[in-house]
Amino acid sequence: MRDIHHFIGGASFTGASGRFSDVFNPNTGEVQARVQLATPGEVDRAVQAAQAAFEGWSSTNPQRRARVMFEFKRLVEANMDQLAEMLSSEHGKVIADSKGDIQRGLEVIEFACGIPHVLKGEYTHGAGPGIDVYSMRQPLGVVSGITPFNFPGMIPMWMFGVAIAVGNTFVLKPSERDPSVPVRLAELMMEAGAPAGVLNVVHGDKTAVDAILTHPQVHAVSFVGSSDIAHYVYQLGAAHGKRVQAMGGAKNHGIVLPDADMDQVIKDLSGAAFGSAGERCMALPVVVPVGQKTADELRERMVAEIESLRVGVSTDAGAHYGPVVTAAHKARVEGWIDQGVKDGAELVVDGRGFKLQGHENGFYVGPSLFDHVKPEMESYKEEIFGPVLQIVRAASFEEALSLPSKHQYGNGVAIFTQNGRAARDFAARVNVGMVGINVPIPVPVAYHTFGGWKRSAFGDTNQHGVEGVKFWTKVKTITARWPDSELEHADSSFVIPTMG
Repeated sequence: MRDIHHFIGGASFTGASGRFSDVFNPNTGEVQARVQLATPGEVDRAVQAAQAAFEGWSSTNPQRRARVMFEFKRLVEANMDQLAEMLSSEHGKVIADSKGDIQRGLEVIEFACGIPHVLKGEYTHGAGPGIDVYSMRQPLGVVSGITPFNFPGMIPMWMFGVAIAVGNTFVLKPSERDPSVPVRLAELMMEAGAPAGVLNVVHGDKTAVDAILTHPQVHAVSFVGSSDIAHYVYQLGAAHGKRVQAMGGAKNHGIVLPDADMDQVIKDLSGAAFGSAGERCMALPVVVPVGQKTADELRERMVAEIESLRVGVSTDAGAHYGPVVTAAHKARVEGWIDQGVKDGAELVVDGRGFKLQGHENGFYVGPSLFDHVKPEMESYKEEIFGPVLQIVRAASFEEALSLPSKHQYGNGVAIFTQNGRAARDFAARVNVGMVGINVPIPVPVAYHTFGGWKRSAFGDTNQHGVEGVKFWTKVKTITARWPDSELEHADSSFVIPTMG
């Protein structure tokens, strides 16, 4: 049995907890490896390695740090096929999707390559009589990221790319379900020229998470996962004096107005709802057609589209999506389909019990479609995180607008229309953090920022882009004066400098 080790101080580290978690091959249902789970002492070892590296790394000039990012980008691109295959083997998403996972992470690394420009401070000459005021952004120290199973390449890079580029050192706690890619990324960061200890990886469960959140030398934590755990992470981290951004769950809606290009809508919905087996926080699991005619057409065409979807092993180039990550997750998704039926929704297409020939033990869930879903249903209120699309019919634009606005989650939303005025009005009024206009998965490009509202995010600073730089740095503001006479000095010694 292959063991997956921690990565601490620039080298593989064998833990001694005696505790392991199974890593499955979702395509076959077999255990392919086991990952070591860290003790609090092993988390501390990683933190100390990061602390030892911090002074040297933070004092390295920004351009040299950027060069490491350039080289890291080159190495990830050179190893793209290997990384994608590794990712697919543990997560189950198809190879093309895994390459997309890594590529979206690389785009944040590309942003980090320009970090010298973003780190420039502000300067005001002559803010007062002989007084200049300027600011500088400085790294925090040792920082940490706790990342989910659904994007084992992208989300770690979203976090550590910016955090390391601005001069911090990093402890990553990836999901124990698919931990190999994060370790490989850390190895590549060392190959790129980052000093040992700049990027460390510790595997673990709640024990490791709590050790990070309570460690006195960890200054900031970024988290992505379910909302309940995000809330827990935010509370515990904040209680221990840390800066915390905690991204939670989602229930993203796609509003379809009567004038929408239905051909494009169906293709977009199919990819956004069922791609990566629905295991995306920016998936589009709820579609809201406005008007009965729109709803009936959408349902009919969606059923036909689902019939054309191919579920297969992650290495099948012709497959639209692969298995979900674990048997437990498969059971959870099918449990939510059960709940939808119990709630009284109409199950139009049932993906429960799906078996792939030759891979009967794999963790596959067929595409599922519900119609006549109501806002009061439990299956509507909660995140399913699987290949399940729910149709919630709306009689008017205002009703459609109210659904995502009132929902407990506020991560993303999309509207499909050819009416610019309606789209503009929707974008301005909807109570959701990220909006797509004829874009089904509105994840912003790397030099903008990512973050939801309501129970989709805790904390007031978003991920990557300039917001990421703000989160991973602290601002120091200097007010300077160079008096040119003893008299001037004496006159002002006991007076607060003013701009008069």
